[in-house]
Amino acid sequence: MSTEQSQLQDYMRLPAEVLYREELEALRREDTGRIPAGWQMSPRSVLTFIAGGKAGKTVITPKYIGNTRLIEMAVATLVTDRALLLIGEPGTAKSWLSENLAAAIYGNSGLVVQGTAGTSEEHVRYSWNYAMLLANGPTPEALVKSPIMRAMEDGGIARFEEISRCASEVQDALISILSEKTISVPELGKETSARKGFSIIATANTRDRGVNEMSAALKRRFNIIVLPAPSDLETELSIVKKRVAEIASSYELQASVPADEALLKVVTIFRELRSGMTLDKKEKVKTPAGVISTAEAISLLTNSMALAASFGSGELTDGDLAAGLQGAIVKDDDKDKLVWKEYLDNVMKKKGADWRGLYQACKEMNE
Repeated sequence: MSTEQSQLQDYMRLPAEVLYREELEALRREDTGRIPAGWQMSPRSVLTFIAGGKAGKTVITPKYIGNTRLIEMAVATLVTDRALLLIGEPGTAKSWLSENLAAAIYGNSGLVVQGTAGTSEEHVRYSWNYAMLLANGPTPEALVKSPIMRAMEDGGIARFEEISRCASEVQDALISILSEKTISVPELGKETSARKGFSIIATANTRDRGVNEMSAALKRRFNIIVLPAPSDLETELSIVKKRVAEIASSYELQASVPADEALLKVVTIFRELRSGMTLDKKEKVKTPAGVISTAEAISLLTNSMALAASFGSGELTDGDLAAGLQGAIVKDDDKDKLVWKEYLDNVMKKKGADWRGLYQACKEMNE
């Protein structure tokens, strides 16, 4: 193992362009397609990076498992001067897809504005180093460029996470940027114009509708793609299995990867609680107040592995899964506890002998 590889293992999370460096290099090396201005590879190679495939002898792992046509639409949007807005339920891989698109196209996924109630217009446009501003007045050296301004100067991709969590005036600061492709700095009597390749990938959570609804004017500046929850059990199982294995390897969890049977049970529970219906469509179930997403299932399983590694034999038990399920589902105190109790007694208890151990462990945790 090289010194660089050893150092990289010390980090909890690596950006996509570092984590998948070998794949990106292979794709660039084998790329024979037309590469748009400002891009590092052709649109077809970007699609291969996201959806999976091969570049020469290098296997490209899929980063997003789902409808390939949606990825094609996203990539095609970024070829033009339109910005991209990814919308979906929590846990539908919006941020993950945004990060990997930026890594493949621009080679840097780190130019990010994180949308919160505290995000200001300065985060979108620019701000000042106030010590330098007071000492020397407005100068180029005192200017603190936003991630969006830096992307404009370099012809790169900026990411705007959870845009609907920002106040309307912050969202509206984007309108002129997306329309004119410039940011004016009147204090310096200059403006920054975007180089070819510049774009913005924004994400929005459908659970946040009504928090700060995006204006029609801003929505018109985006091509909008809705990312659905996994359409079927097999697809969700594939996603969960892949990500759990990757995260467990990254954290070097000293526990066995969950067996297919355990994965199936967790994903089945999540799909039934999320949809309000058993998989066989024979019985309705109440849904908890919290988010029951694919991402939550992945987190539950990795946390259960950590529990087994730290306080058990390293083999995932029904008790480990039950502890994870309790924490993932019961988030709204008494209401969620009642929903979970009814699911246990009315659904899980009837699933047969293979489920009996998990049912008993869950029952004990929820008492």
